Amino acid sequence: MSEGSQKQWFAVDVTASPTAAEAVQYAFDQLGSIGTEISDFPKDKPDVCVVGYFEQLPDGALIKDRMDDALEIYDLARGSIVSTRTRNVPETDWLAEWKKHWRPTTVGKFVIAPPWSDVPQTDKVVIRIEPNMAFGTGTHETTQLCLEAISEHFRDGMSLLDVGTGTGILAIAAAKLVPASVITACDTDADSVKIARENAAANGVADRIVFLDGSISAATPQHDFVCANLTLGVIAPLLPLLTAKVSAVLLLSGILAEQEAAIRDELSKFQISNFKFEYAGEWLSVLIEQSR
Repeated sequence: MSEGSQKQWFAVDVTASPTAAEAVQYAFDQLGSIGTEISDFPKDKPDVCVVGYFEQLPDGALIKDRMDDALEIYDLARGSIVSTRTRNVPETDWLAEWKKHWRPTTVGKFVIAPPWSDVPQTDKVVIRIEPNMAFGTGTHETTQLCLEAISEHFRDGMSLLDVGTGTGILAIAAAKLVPASVITACDTDADSVKIARENAAANGVADRIVFLDGSISAATPQHDFVCANLTLGVIAPLLPLLTAKVSAVLLLSGILAEQEAAIRDELSKFQISNFKFEYAGEWLSVLIEQSR
């Protein structure tokens, strides 16, 4: 293939504070990125570079709008993003190089692996996820906190509701860990639901998970185990419904460790005191076990 006919991809490079890296990845997800990566600058520079790869370059105004929305959702200042630039990327090497970074990840009772990787014989539950989104590939701390909690607390006879399912990884994990369980997963993003269904089919559990477009509502049935791996800004207004629809274990994640006081305040509004925090990197999860 000649240089002139070589396929071109596009990259958006965002220089941001480390605490904004997740928000930038979220924005890339909303823009339809086919992959993301984070690169640290030299130690004398405090920022990171978050790169999103695209088949078609999003409009500059749309990029700015999605970044602004993400910063608002994550309760971050506009100054958390220092600069944004776009560039063309030849197809030759970047996709293969990007795939090299995705290796099987062991979390609790699970091994999360991309479809192309070899997984040695193991007694753990293997979940195959195509890493084409910023979230739900098993490598991020918020996902790992949830997988650890499911490993420890999701048992035979329980039903599970996954609110904000994304790639479907948590629902898939529960379905594979306890094959006879009743699993429901929902997301307000129709594209995420489509991808979650595809991932469930690839893992052989499509017939054991009910995927729904939309969010939890008053009509949602009660479940034994409810997980919401979202953000504090999304979780807080949903707490009345989340607490009403769980009978045994409520798991909240996607919360920054620096927001610990804020989530404590939100839980106190519902007289919830029997909770436990788990931490990973800059993130925390909250496990609430209901009295039975």
